[in-house]
Amino acid sequence: MNYIAHIRERDKQIQTVEEHLLGVKCIAEQFGKKMGVKHIAGLAGMLHDMGKYTIEFREYIWAAVHDPGSSPKRGSVDHSTAGGKLLFELFHQGTPSRYEWMIAEVVGNAIISHHSYLHDFLNAELRSPYLERTSQKHLKEFEQAKQCFFEHVLNEEAFRHYVAEACRELEAFLLKPSAINVEGKLMYLTKFIFSALIDADRTNTRLFEEDKTMEEESDRKVLFQSYYAKLMGKIDSFPDQTEEFAKARINRLRREMSDRCGQFAERPSGIYTLSIPTGGGKTLASLRYALKHAVEHGKKHVIFIVPYTTIIEQNAQEIRKILKDDPNILEHHTNVIQDANDDDEHEDGMTTMQQKLKLAKDNWDAPVVLTTLVQFLNVFYAKGSRNIRRLHNLCQSVIVFDEVQKVPVSCISLFNQSLNFLKSYGSSSLILCTATQPALDFVQHRLDKHIDAEIIPDLERVVDAFKRVEVVDRATNETFGTDKLADFIVEKINEVQSVLVILNTKTVVKKLYHQLSQSIGSEIPIYHLSTSMCAAHRKDILDQVRGGLNKEKMICISTQLIEAGVDISFDCVIRSLAGLDSIAQAAGRCNRHGGSEIRHVYVIDHEEESLDHLAEIKAGKGVAKAILVDLNQDRRHHGGSVLSVQAMERYFKAFYSKFESSLNYFIPKLRKDMMELLTADRESNPYNQEYVLENRKSLPLFILNSYRSAAEHFRVIEDRTTSVIVPYGDKGRDVIARLNGGESIDELTRSLREAQQYTIQLFPHEEDKLSKNGGLVSLMDGKVLVVKENAYNDEYGLDLDNDSGYRLSMF
Repeated sequence: MNYIAHIRERDKQIQTVEEHLLGVKCIAEQFGKKMGVKHIAGLAGMLHDMGKYTIEFREYIWAAVHDPGSSPKRGSVDHSTAGGKLLFELFHQGTPSRYEWMIAEVVGNAIISHHSYLHDFLNAELRSPYLERTSQKHLKEFEQAKQCFFEHVLNEEAFRHYVAEACRELEAFLLKPSAINVEGKLMYLTKFIFSALIDADRTNTRLFEEDKTMEEESDRKVLFQSYYAKLMGKIDSFPDQTEEFAKARINRLRREMSDRCGQFAERPSGIYTLSIPTGGGKTLASLRYALKHAVEHGKKHVIFIVPYTTIIEQNAQEIRKILKDDPNILEHHTNVIQDANDDDEHEDGMTTMQQKLKLAKDNWDAPVVLTTLVQFLNVFYAKGSRNIRRLHNLCQSVIVFDEVQKVPVSCISLFNQSLNFLKSYGSSSLILCTATQPALDFVQHRLDKHIDAEIIPDLERVVDAFKRVEVVDRATNETFGTDKLADFIVEKINEVQSVLVILNTKTVVKKLYHQLSQSIGSEIPIYHLSTSMCAAHRKDILDQVRGGLNKEKMICISTQLIEAGVDISFDCVIRSLAGLDSIAQAAGRCNRHGGSEIRHVYVIDHEEESLDHLAEIKAGKGVAKAILVDLNQDRRHHGGSVLSVQAMERYFKAFYSKFESSLNYFIPKLRKDMMELLTADRESNPYNQEYVLENRKSLPLFILNSYRSAAEHFRVIEDRTTSVIVPYGDKGRDVIARLNGGESIDELTRSLREAQQYTIQLFPHEEDKLSKNGGLVSLMDGKVLVVKENAYNDEYGLDLDNDSGYRLSMF
């Protein structure tokens, strides 16, 4: 009898269970090699769909495809438990065998979870969902499935030998020195195996569905060598442009730091800091390090991570111009597809569109990836198989964290531990790139940086050499409302060519923009920027701004998104009081290239900003104000400047001290830290302590942590947001039209990637208001949300009142 794994939609061709299991095993092994766990990953691959070796599943899938009306109810046939149950039965019985039990737990959890998310080993109800599936659940055709597996995939003797190899890999993994405890090591290993399994399973299924074979991976070393040659050609061409360019002090410093990055790239992989001041050419310098290090040390990916509060188009555009290889450069802003709560155990009962969405390639396998801090943290800690699928591709990579000081306080420990894992086990090199290095080694779960971590020597000299602005304190002794601020801006624009105003909330930005537009009229161009606008919209606005700078007077009013990753230079900057890192970043948008005399950055206290729900900005503002007061009293304090190395160090230590109880991601509903749920040992695990008290015995498990409970409560930002596509411009409308039609998996993959440029994030109250006003439409079986045209404004983006002045609707 042919047992069926999948039936191809197009021609009803059958992929047997044996073909699928061996195919997934092979791909998973390749992924596992990156971390020295080939057999552990391969074990998950060969067992994950063992439950399809049953007559019940064969009849189910046949009916689902050929006679949908009479097929069994979706959810009635469990095929993902069997593989985990086999491991538990053969290797998790009797006297505890440390490595065999751990293998059964790590791999078994990945297997039983591969259509949803990892299970808890012990949860708040003092239940073990893992044991309920692997030990307690009865599968009526389990013996039949086991017999078929040993007959057609791997005989029992060879299988036991394979598991023994996996145990040896686990032992070596756990013995490797790391700043992470044993429970943390097992947690990250489980997530890596889960990632490898999810990607291998979906890749093999996609290839079968498209009737293709596994693509040959390009020689990344040769590719990165060609990229490095292109980059050096660009860098070496700079002095030839004009004689003045070569003589410019700023540009000589930029070249000096770039050369330093090139030399440093030869060192072993590790966690390093690159403290180039704003305007110091971080993008090209860090790219130089990344490409050279990738060539020297055999890395597979170069990944740039930027803050969730900024935009990544500029970095991507700059890199694309140099490398000239668009197909190999992936920009990933957000997850367009909503799948965190998916449980697709019976994927063969899905609609065609659901199946396409699941298989669409979304795994960060590109040579060069640019994404956000939110997406990076989601890979490790958020629920949803689409997130964790990417984790294994973070290994054997060079990862550059641009503006790393933007890591949310609640995520500091989680961030540090994920980097420690990638350094110790993932063979990755991590570069923390910012002018304002946060004190990440000052906290309890410290970052395991290299002992000689800083790439740029003599930092104080470099900071002083880059001085192009003077920070003027207008926040200590007075406050500004919108009216007073508008008058101040008019005063400054009469003195200089360009003024940038950065405020802390979208509400005051929009209010100031409207007020200035009415008072100045068309005399001076005024531009608005906020996260209410999609990436493509913001890029168009920034292009207009750059085109007009130094040619005409202009005013730009923005939220803090303009502070990081945007190469733009104004004559004057006004910054609403916030953390010192934000003030320093704002200063980096003023006189950026040092082409004129010292310019001024004014720090003001905007009295109309509501920061009650922005705890980090509010706390940063308080610490920064205290330092400004100190400097007003005595200029010798804090290195004599809010932009000094000493001031930044003092700021971050005081800032993190204010949030000491929040650094481990506290979950109010559970009254537990997320670090506790993920990495607490047996003695300190609160659920285990309760379980032992109640049952007078401990669970027969090595791992007792709560992976799913932690993921269900994880949000990088406090409020849950939803990605929606907006109809900005002809291209935005075209993307929406294509997603609303029928496309192949490859075409859908391209469209979803393009849709990244046309997405914004809605907070729950925004989504609710838009829905009530009829401003939202769902596509693709409800997996993709789209904003209607009359709810998006070409001037300032999202319009919650659903009245944007133009009424051409495509729906």
